[in-house]
Amino acid sequence: MSNITSEMTPFSVLTAAMVQDNGNHSIVLPADWLQGRTAYGGLSAALCLQATLRSLEDLPPLRSAQFCFVGPATGKLSISSDVLRKGKSTTLVGCDLTGDSGLAVRSTLCFGAGRTSSHDHQSFVMPKVAGPEDCPGYYVWPDRPNFMSHFDGRLAAGARPRTVGAKPEMTVWLRHHDAGDEASLVRLLALADALPPPSLVLSKEFIPISTMTWSIDMLDDKPFTSTGWWLVQATANTSREGYSAQETVIWSPDGKPVLVARQNVAIFG
Repeated sequence: MSNITSEMTPFSVLTAAMVQDNGNHSIVLPADWLQGRTAYGGLSAALCLQATLRSLEDLPPLRSAQFCFVGPATGKLSISSDVLRKGKSTTLVGCDLTGDSGLAVRSTLCFGAGRTSSHDHQSFVMPKVAGPEDCPGYYVWPDRPNFMSHFDGRLAAGARPRTVGAKPEMTVWLRHHDAGDEASLVRLLALADALPPPSLVLSKEFIPISTMTWSIDMLDDKPFTSTGWWLVQATANTSREGYSAQETVIWSPDGKPVLVARQNVAIFG
């Protein structure tokens, strides 16, 4: 399953390198986990979640989170988590990630215990696609951001970047190359942002992009995959005036929806 070379840092090793530092948590990212000079958005979000889970005990399941990407996450990263409010069933946590250039990520995470309810409804239907073993490889173009080499992708439907004339959407089987705890939300968050923005399907060439905000809602309190694979469907709802609004839905291989996200991306070109 692993395509990680000796020069690359598996995700499990990367996250284990986070240490306590004067009441916060800190980590220095290796170059193979960067997008250009900064951590990509999904990794920054995953590190915020990991630091929060390490800092605060007995949190209920994560229900939603919002991330605002203020600046580049470079150099030594410091992450601080503080309880904003704790109620009978929910806990709201503020988490800031700071790098050498100052504040990089400001986030709010909402944790909530399950409650008995007469409601049982969801509208996300997993698309009918071939399994990952029957789909072509996804990450096949040159000059990909470094971090993408840590993921195995199989194109199930839609298009890759620079497929002019195609709809700006893609459905891809994704998994980490390194084996790990497949019930880990930290791993899932890092993977949830491992695709390029679907708006890049519309481009004739690769252009710089930067995620501005990312909002996620958890649809399952204990998402799990027995195979490591997740089916990720990303769609650009709009792409104009240098910004793209997109939606991402993730299913486990058994067809259960586990996460839905909204993202606003700056397009520099």
